[in-house]
Amino acid sequence: MAYVLMTDTSANLPTPYLQQHGVEVLPFHYIYEGQDHVCTDTESFDAEAYYDMMKRGVRVSTSQICPQAYKDAMEPHLAAGRDVLYISMSSGISSSYASSETTAAELRTLYPERTILTLDTLGASLGEGILVMKAVDYRDQGMAIGEVFSRLESMRHRMYQVFIVDDLMHLRRTGRLFAAAAIVGMMLKVKPMLKGNEEGHIVSFAKFRGRRKALDALADKYRDLVRNAAQQIVGIAHAGCEEDAKYLADLLKSINPARQILTVCYEPVTGAHVGPGTLALFFEGDTGVRSL
Repeated sequence: MAYVLMTDTSANLPTPYLQQHGVEVLPFHYIYEGQDHVCTDTESFDAEAYYDMMKRGVRVSTSQICPQAYKDAMEPHLAAGRDVLYISMSSGISSSYASSETTAAELRTLYPERTILTLDTLGASLGEGILVMKAVDYRDQGMAIGEVFSRLESMRHRMYQVFIVDDLMHLRRTGRLFAAAAIVGMMLKVKPMLKGNEEGHIVSFAKFRGRRKALDALADKYRDLVRNAAQQIVGIAHAGCEEDAKYLADLLKSINPARQILTVCYEPVTGAHVGPGTLALFFEGDTGVRSL
């Protein structure tokens, strides 16, 4: 039976990939200087100008995907006889997943013969996007929608998501930092390391004096926790620090080469929360790795 894969712009996947594989994307909105924006095309996003703007002090706010947007996206497929698998940003950092499930529950009563599944990835950026890519592979192998959902549900607990930021101000301001007591002083050039925990919240759990030490610490996490690297896609996301992303990718290749390293720039909505200079690493480890 035919089904459609959907995700949101937080998945941070390149637009050509999404188009080639027929993945539909619902946009988050971001607002600055009184104007509402969406970014559904990563190829046209001027990341340099955007993150320079944030460095100058321009504040960016974001809004969740509303239930009506989910309904408008899903219902035409259901009416045409297609099932839907929606792969969502973490419920630990956005209420959009709850909105998607509310909408799905409503649509299940209207289309009882259809299957509508919504997956909370417990992640963002490529922590979400790599699961989307895995769903594409499973679908193209002919796997049924329920089996794809079950495998992704298990995989999300093996996705390690770790990152460093230049300034915790953005996560504090937007309410995305779960462990507020872990805030460290940025005036001393201390770089905090954060991760997505087992519940999909962002927590700060380590700190390093100097950026190079923090970059090397990301690679150390990979060395210690990655499993079956040669069989997986490893993700790197950066917010306007491409050279650091290249440095980290080279370190990973020297430690334990992956099947593929996918490097992207943070799209503007997730980037608004983590801030300029953020560098993130996403890879698969053992079940329970998110608690380490």
